[in-house]
Amino acid sequence: MKRASVFAGVRFVPPGPGPWELERSHFTRPVARFSAEALTRGVPKGFAEGSERYGLLLSHFESAFVNGFSYTQPVVYGAPRGASGPPPRLLLWLLLRLHPRMRERARTCRRAFETKLWRADIERWDRVDRPRATERNLAVQAIDPALLDADALIAHLRRVHAHMVDMVVLHHRYNVAGVLPVGDYLAHTLAWTGAGLGEALALLQGTSPLAKGVAVDELAALARALRASEAGRAALARRSDPQGVLDALAALGGDVGPAARAYLGLVRFRSIGYDVAEKTGGELPDMLVRAIRAAVDGDREDGALAAREAKERALRERVPAAHRAEFDELLGEARHTNRLRDERALYSDSWGNGLARRAVIEAGRRLAADGKIEDPEHAVDLALEEMIGLLRGQGEPSAEELKRRVRWREQASIDEAPRWLNAPPGPPPPLDVLPAPLRRVARATEALMASMSQESEAANTETVVRGLAINDGVHEGTARIVLEPGDFGRIQKGDVLVTRATSASFNVVLPLLGAIVTDRGGQLSHAAIVAREYGIPGIVGTREATATIPDGALVRVDGAAGEVKILSPAPPPRAEEAAL
Repeated sequence: MKRASVFAGVRFVPPGPGPWELERSHFTRPVARFSAEALTRGVPKGFAEGSERYGLLLSHFESAFVNGFSYTQPVVYGAPRGASGPPPRLLLWLLLRLHPRMRERARTCRRAFETKLWRADIERWDRVDRPRATERNLAVQAIDPALLDADALIAHLRRVHAHMVDMVVLHHRYNVAGVLPVGDYLAHTLAWTGAGLGEALALLQGTSPLAKGVAVDELAALARALRASEAGRAALARRSDPQGVLDALAALGGDVGPAARAYLGLVRFRSIGYDVAEKTGGELPDMLVRAIRAAVDGDREDGALAAREAKERALRERVPAAHRAEFDELLGEARHTNRLRDERALYSDSWGNGLARRAVIEAGRRLAADGKIEDPEHAVDLALEEMIGLLRGQGEPSAEELKRRVRWREQASIDEAPRWLNAPPGPPPPLDVLPAPLRRVARATEALMASMSQESEAANTETVVRGLAINDGVHEGTARIVLEPGDFGRIQKGDVLVTRATSASFNVVLPLLGAIVTDRGGQLSHAAIVAREYGIPGIVGTREATATIPDGALVRVDGAAGEVKILSPAPPPRAEEAAL
């Protein structure tokens, strides 16, 4: 008998006029209420600040959550809110030529390209905003919510919620600086050469170091210290109590203890997702132990960077001679800024979300102890003021209502949510109505959107899943289906990660992986970037990998063919997995 859908009887009411599109790149299920409040406030503000700085016609995306699912609506500068699509050709032409603020916006865009404004922004990121974000996160991290009395905990909850908003704003303030040079390079290169997105993006390999893992330098230092320490290797070799292993490493003298504390201090409170419902690295000690062991075993062989030079020569030869100098310049700018895409998340909202989760779970422990809720984890589905009300002995929701919210968030899938609320937008106006710098932005944006979200249309079968290929090479390994944070603990070295999508916060497990396979995402998705940086096979945008590949099955990932073949069903548990 077919199981009834959890969506039966659920209405999706548009949050306002005009088209609202389901956001499918970052969230695969409903978002916890505590996070939704921060995202609704932070995303539009940060995006609008960055967009204004570059003179973009796209001001920002309005953000709304309907039944917990994220829906967005683009807001075009100067256009009526809630319109059924972009301004029609005549209206846009009139706005651009007659409205003084629109003309100034176009001039701002021209100056941004002429001065390479992103270079000033990345310098500000390095010298001002990243150090400041680190300082602010460490200040919040220094406060242990478990030691606070009731009033102090409430004040701390307000602080971490406001901090979440600030970190979301910071992330999205750098959206344009982080991706515009890449989109500009792609748009020109594809037009000149007819190359595919994968060919052009392969030349960015090696330019996003943090794609190889958060605290990558600290992990490398810890691995070096452990290789030189017999006591450290003995502590790491223990096959039970992963948290005990981490504690033992941190307590050691010599170089190991300080190196372990430095690494763990950076990963412990970072979220592995975009939602406070997602666990932090510190809540998955077995995963951290395995990552450290993989690092100690030695760096993986990486010939991808050397191969990049040959790929660059080949692609450059296809560029018309008159444009090769411009190609070199565009590629250089894309490489210069590409690291910002991962860095802005890892130093801002990934950390802020993890610190907020720490406080929310402490509030949940107290509410559960008082019988107000059934499980501390349920607290993530409380709005901030609801949580404070319950802590003060007032208000709603009931424990039963909160359980209903949790069940919905855990069971509802993005695959059943409506793609659009209200009618989809009409086609955009022709680009020729735009001034030259805005046309350039529009083409860069089109290339970016295609590279981030365009998925494979190849047919899948019961034993073969096809998608967009990232890197050549073949890897055979055990498939590990990761649908929620608790699944990370089962990943072993050499496994094939099979998941709906990845985020920058997944980076902590990357040293373990032999290959990556995703349902969603395009050639510029996070999973694709990771595969390029590591030089491992990756197949993204398969649509159905998590539903087709059994967990524990032996699979072959063929990067050249862009397919994953199921070789055998799940084998018995491995010795190391059983021990842990």
